[in-house]
Amino acid sequence: MTIQVLGSGCPTCKKLYDLTKQAAAEVGFKGDVKYTTDIQKMLEMGIMQSPAVAIDGKPVLSGRVPSLDELKKIIKEKI
Repeated sequence: MTIQVLGSGCPTCKKLYDLTKQAAAEVGFKGDVKYTTDIQKMLEMGIMQSPAVAIDGKPVLSGRVPSLDELKKIIKEKI
């Protein structure tokens, strides 16, 4: 299982990546958390706004940085 944070490389995207790593660790996620700036990959997934989070290639959040608790809830529902 993989969690991907997709974005343009901006500070907001990097903030979401750091928050996602923290949330994943706090819920005991054992898979990989990756960050990509590949715009083509975002388009292939149907993501039109960044930053975005995808779990196993399926978008679960886009266009904003959620709270830590919201992100933990999203991850828990998908793992």
